[in-house]
Amino acid sequence: MQDKLTPRFLLIGLVLIWGLWSLWPTVKLQNLSSEERDELAKQGRLENIESKAIKQGLDLKGGMYIVLEVDLPTLVENIAINKDQKLTAVLASIRKDISNQPEADFFNLFSNKVEDKKVKLSRYYYDYGSSTNDIITSLKVEAEDAIDRVLEILQNRIDQFGVAEPTIQKQGTQRIIVELAGVQDSERARALLESTALLEFYLVKDVTVTNELMIKIDQILKKDKSLSSVAKKIDSAEKKNNSDTSNDQAVSVGELFGATESSSESDSAIVDQDIFAERPFSSLLRNLGNSIGVPEKNAFAVRELISRPEIRDRLASIGANFLFEHKAEEYALNDGSVEKLYTLYLLDDQAELTGGVVEEAKANLGPQGTTSAGQPIVNLSMNSDGARKWAIMTGSNIGRQVAIVLDNKVHMAPNIREKISGGGTLIEGFANIDEAKDIAIVLRAGALPAPVDIIEERVIGPSLGADSVRRGTQSVLIGLAIVLVFMLFYYRTAGSIADFALIWNLILVLAILASLQATLTLPGIAGLILTVGMSIDANVIIFERIREELDKGKTAKAAIDGGYNRALTTIVDANMTTLIAALVLWQFGTGPIRGFATVLFWGILISMFTAIFVTRTVFNAFVNRKGFKSLSI
Repeated sequence: MQDKLTPRFLLIGLVLIWGLWSLWPTVKLQNLSSEERDELAKQGRLENIESKAIKQGLDLKGGMYIVLEVDLPTLVENIAINKDQKLTAVLASIRKDISNQPEADFFNLFSNKVEDKKVKLSRYYYDYGSSTNDIITSLKVEAEDAIDRVLEILQNRIDQFGVAEPTIQKQGTQRIIVELAGVQDSERARALLESTALLEFYLVKDVTVTNELMIKIDQILKKDKSLSSVAKKIDSAEKKNNSDTSNDQAVSVGELFGATESSSESDSAIVDQDIFAERPFSSLLRNLGNSIGVPEKNAFAVRELISRPEIRDRLASIGANFLFEHKAEEYALNDGSVEKLYTLYLLDDQAELTGGVVEEAKANLGPQGTTSAGQPIVNLSMNSDGARKWAIMTGSNIGRQVAIVLDNKVHMAPNIREKISGGGTLIEGFANIDEAKDIAIVLRAGALPAPVDIIEERVIGPSLGADSVRRGTQSVLIGLAIVLVFMLFYYRTAGSIADFALIWNLILVLAILASLQATLTLPGIAGLILTVGMSIDANVIIFERIREELDKGKTAKAAIDGGYNRALTTIVDANMTTLIAALVLWQFGTGPIRGFATVLFWGILISMFTAIFVTRTVFNAFVNRKGFKSLSI
């Protein structure tokens, strides 16, 4: 008989060894001191241990709580087939109303504003119907779809970011709540969530077209009366500040261009007072050979000028648009000094390709022997349609520059040397590998259909999580101790067998959580306590059936067989209903509810295994040993 039990004990032993092996990284991580953690982090080994340990939720580990708001005015403006200053003014007015009334419904404001201004929506959205009501109804559908896509894209981004069991759910009509457990780099998380990451490929206009346009812009601006007194203002600024640096003077952008809001960039422009009157635009720029440089202090002033209606009309007439480089670079000047300049590009106004054709995006370091050797880059591969268009575009524009644009900022503008087949290309110019990785994540997940803004952010400290862990652990241990003592007192030897199975059950549940990289939350700890009760419940049913069989005068072996056979149907029926409830909670719940359902589901499954298989194996080995006389139950 012992030979028949050997395979069962072998299976039990293997599963127990697997459970202990799966839990070891968690035990090791919990016992590390802060100094040991820092040392392992420097060696690059801490991340490997953390990846194998049980993950903790926001309520245990701390992290970030963020409320995002989808920018519906921008979405509606982007959807418009035709655009003009009238529609832009209406949406700008609604933005101000929303900032004063955060809870106001956008589409009610939009409908009222359109009616007050007598705007014909059919002019801008003729594909959505002919009447205002039909168009607004269609725009509402588009907005709901956009928010659903934002939810999906954010989920994909966060999953690749490596956050365990994030909570992402819709609140109202245009807000999204995001909970990120264990996130320490809040700035990186904010950038990842807010980035629209619209990837576009534009052809750069040649030098001749650019030079002709700059001459024309200077001529247009010279006729502008609001700029006619700029030279006098520069002279006035010189007298006030007594600061003459090689005829380059700093003057307030607010004075020059009537700016009323402060800029994130310097609120001053460096211009040459002798040439500004003749060349109001090009005097703000620097010649970089085949490209245009914009001093960092002049960036806001240049943006102000190129956003003027007369300049926008001129750009539209030649099918062009100005875009800045994504960051300023240092350039050495003839006098030996260093100046930080943005490169300004004149591009076609229509993108040749968009990020929708990107099939894969991977961040790594540039290979040796290339201009980007050792620098962070993102390698792109395109789908078949994108690869075909890319090959046609590069093949027919050899010698021209193509600008790779992310969120309306040029990351690089290489020259096309030959036809590129296969759809492969790369983006460079990132500050570090983390930035490259985040851009790759966003490109893989897709661009947001509308911008999102963070309107609320709370950082939950780990001290709250530590207190929750301590109290949760205490509750599990106290409950477990009471159950163990009760089983020993009430069922004696049989109770010790049940106690062994119960401890074994908890070890296996935690091992499953570690192996599946599931997240333990406070509700998950509640699920563990419930699992303790459910597991003991199955043993109690079995033991009572065995007692009934013994009262009938059966032998211990017959009583054990009869007790397990009679209890099996009851245990399976009761646990199956609980399993179904756990599956429903897991499918439709989010965050903590899903964490509770995960622990409950695996706890019930494993309790059936330990209560039916493990304890029966121990009972059979116990009654079959030599010298056995009676069963203590």
